[in-house]
Amino acid sequence: MSVMKYSLIAATLAATAAAAQNDITVALQLEPPHLDPTSAAAGAIDSVLYSNVFEGLTRFAADGSIIPGLAASWDISDDGLTYTFQLRDGVTFHDGTTMDAEDVKFTFDRLLAEDSANAQKALYTLISGVDVMDPLTVRMSLSEPNGNMLFNLAWGDAVIVAPESIDAIKQKPVGTGAFKFDRWVQSDRIELLRNDAYWGTPAVLDAATFKFISDPTAAFAAVMAEDVDYFSAFPAPENLPQFDADPRFQVLVGSTEGETILSTNNKMPPFDDARVRQALAHAIDRNAIIDGAMFGYGTPIGSHFAPHHPAYVDLTGQSAYDPDKARALLTEAGFESGFDTTRYLPPPSYARRGGEIIAAQLAQVGIRAQIINVEWAQWLESVFRGKDFGLTIVSHTEPMDIGIYANPDYYFQYDNPDFQALMLTLNTTTDPDVRTQMLKQAQTIIADDYVNGFLFQLAQLSVARAELEGLWANAPTQATDLTAVRWSQ
Repeated sequence: MSVMKYSLIAATLAATAAAAQNDITVALQLEPPHLDPTSAAAGAIDSVLYSNVFEGLTRFAADGSIIPGLAASWDISDDGLTYTFQLRDGVTFHDGTTMDAEDVKFTFDRLLAEDSANAQKALYTLISGVDVMDPLTVRMSLSEPNGNMLFNLAWGDAVIVAPESIDAIKQKPVGTGAFKFDRWVQSDRIELLRNDAYWGTPAVLDAATFKFISDPTAAFAAVMAEDVDYFSAFPAPENLPQFDADPRFQVLVGSTEGETILSTNNKMPPFDDARVRQALAHAIDRNAIIDGAMFGYGTPIGSHFAPHHPAYVDLTGQSAYDPDKARALLTEAGFESGFDTTRYLPPPSYARRGGEIIAAQLAQVGIRAQIINVEWAQWLESVFRGKDFGLTIVSHTEPMDIGIYANPDYYFQYDNPDFQALMLTLNTTTDPDVRTQMLKQAQTIIADDYVNGFLFQLAQLSVARAELEGLWANAPTQATDLTAVRWSQ
């Protein structure tokens, strides 16, 4: 056989192999603590499972709009108190059992139970009952109208689960999505397989592997070596120009719903004093944090609200960087010599890198914050559930989640009856213009109270192989939706 003929055959075989590739390896920085999105606040769970494995009655599309999910359609009563959902016919869970109205009722009865561990239970407390009309019809009754209900039902916290698989859901999730769970090798990877019995448009990919790479240097090496095909929320933004110049890769820069904040324990002295919280806000140089930790990727915020939302109010000037003012406020509050506190930093680079920068900024005004680096599970236990912290840094990636400030038991423990009343009114208001004004008022209240140190809106920064199509550039919710992803041919 001639060298030329051999070369042609080899090239043909290589091209065929490349064209035949129908799986994907996705890298994420954070590994989920478990696999039940309905009983934890960890966005890492949704990053793997939302849409891929689990589905709700409604769902987020790539542009952030709300579209039908397991509910094919719905009717809303004139008084806004009754939602009647028509479920899709022929939907089965991955274990072969039928998904029907009884599963919907089970899901919400469990979510609203007194012992519920659902992190966003407050979003659904206006649901007074869920009734099965027939196997494909569910009636959801509300105690008051809620203009956000269809939006809330799209969250990962409200995906539909079944009683038959609930006992093992944290280790072996069983959903209705286009992919089904295969196995979890903890501290390494989660493997999904295409669900050939999927009710809707089937996934193109045969399989997907999610690998967990927490270290930014290791993340860079894995992408460059093509050990992973797609790194969602890439943790080393300083490397993006190098990827952008390499024809093997595409760099995706989009928006997220992630308000990155210096979370403050509002019930722990001295942060129970609004003057101290205000001093904290004026000690922070947002632009220096964005430049130093995120290499310029991020948008400054002055309240807990996404800048791309039509109701956004730019309140950054109210808490502008002013260390002299910060020192004066601390003196006024009785802390002329400053004070000591703790700051818990979870693994993401915005937290670890941003935390070092903020530590130096706070030290300049006399706030000495001991840095405690923790893994995600530790953060959930100590900070989110235990509320045993002074400060922490975290990005809240849930969409339109300003309502968390109406929950006095939420981990930063902000308790303002006026704000709570405003949120109740907002929930029962359907007029878009009125809702916009209420949302602007809500942003102003929490900015005026200096509840947290509002830092920046997290950018969605991802790197993928150039041949991949169908990836989400933006992150309207914390998800790595692979249902429409394919390799170009």
